[in-house]
Amino acid sequence: MISLLGAAFFFLGIHLFVSGTRLRDMLVERLGEIRYRAVFSIASAIGLTWLAIVYGNAPHIALWPTVPAARIAALVLVLIGFLFVFIGLTTPTPTSVGQENAVDRPVDGILTITRHPFLWGVAIWALAHLLAVGTAAGLVLFGTMLVLALIGPRAIDAKRARALGARWDLFASHTSNLPFAAVLAGRTRLRLASVRWWQWFGAFAGYALLLQWHAQLFGVTPWAGL
Repeated sequence: MISLLGAAFFFLGIHLFVSGTRLRDMLVERLGEIRYRAVFSIASAIGLTWLAIVYGNAPHIALWPTVPAARIAALVLVLIGFLFVFIGLTTPTPTSVGQENAVDRPVDGILTITRHPFLWGVAIWALAHLLAVGTAAGLVLFGTMLVLALIGPRAIDAKRARALGARWDLFASHTSNLPFAAVLAGRTRLRLASVRWWQWFGAFAGYALLLQWHAQLFGVTPWAGL
């Protein structure tokens, strides 16, 4: 469990105290954008691999019961998370790495829900697994991903505001971090018609494949306890 906590602190630390901060700006000045991204990507991959390995070897001490209703809710939440992640990754957005110029595109599709669809998808996925797993090791792993997904958007917003200035301010004024906040505030209209059919299909297909191969990939069937 100590190793799992160490991996969690490392993975959280490089994102919370480097990515999106003034320290990142200093490192980019010294290393250059390409080298910085390469180093940070390697560090992130190391942290994520470390988390995955030690999670598999950690004692899984139950903290709360995982009742069937919670597992059903988790299955629904993972589907919603897949929609946010897949459609978000396949939609040009200035909040993604290397897509800063998308700030000048009209706001539509999933960006009318949130300007951080990928991270909200991860947050929903992590919450689903917290409901379904209910162990101390699961709390550390999925809690780490949940915290990072919820805090990450603020760091990205600050980084983009420094880099893009008024262009970002205009984009941000028509979008929101919190899902549906801009729609409810009247700053944009919900426009999902621009989401392509293959984006919907890809998300549902990915979800179906995950359910089919979950036991082989992760050693746990998503239907356990139902």
